Amino acid sequence: DDETTRQGRVVGVMEDFHFASLHQQVGPLIVQIMPGAFNYLLVRLRPGDVAETLAFLEAQWAAFAPGRGFEYSFLSQDFDALYRAEARTRTLAGSFAVLAILIACLGLFGLAAFLAEQRTKEIGVRKVLGASIVGIVGLFSKDFLGLMLVAFVVAAPLAYLGMSRWLDGFAYRIDLNLSLIALAGGLALGIALLTVSYQAVKAARKDPVESLRYE
Repeated sequence: DDETTRQGRVVGVMEDFHFASLHQQVGPLIVQIMPGAFNYLLVRLRPGDVAETLAFLEAQWAAFAPGRGFEYSFLSQDFDALYRAEARTRTLAGSFAVLAILIACLGLFGLAAFLAEQRTKEIGVRKVLGASIVGIVGLFSKDFLGLMLVAFVVAAPLAYLGMSRWLDGFAYRIDLNLSLIALAGGLALGIALLTVSYQAVKAARKDPVESLRYE
């Protein structure tokens, strides 16, 4: 369009940089020096009394541009606003993850306590026959290991798919490392085993005489 065509002299070429959200690819940008027409003024503040500096800037603005309101924002806040949705997603995901872990641990704790109560005589007989506490804990935990592995096999692909879909929203993204999913699975397995092992150790340390009298 001839009406919007502007001519000028190119004085330099800059390397591409992000001036928008990382959800968008780096696009073309022209920086023009137009002293007679500007809408924004960028000011770098020194660390110190920000309120006093803002008051000074407002007074100077009123002197040079009377009748035009003084509005300002901090660049750091503007960039934070670009990723406010990601910040909310992180908070919600973290909260639900902690809640899910607590619920799962409570369920495992209750189930382990129930099974320990059901196998009291068996544990007593094994101790009388020379079984160690470590052996009893390992035998007890083995019952839960299969279930936890099945849960990991089901959850790992879903987690990978969900994270991939989330990363697809960014123009420039990293590739998911499967070792991170394996690490998360290992941590979940460790927490579950610690929860179960508490009840197993508690049952294994009982006096075998009392265990054999159990009815």
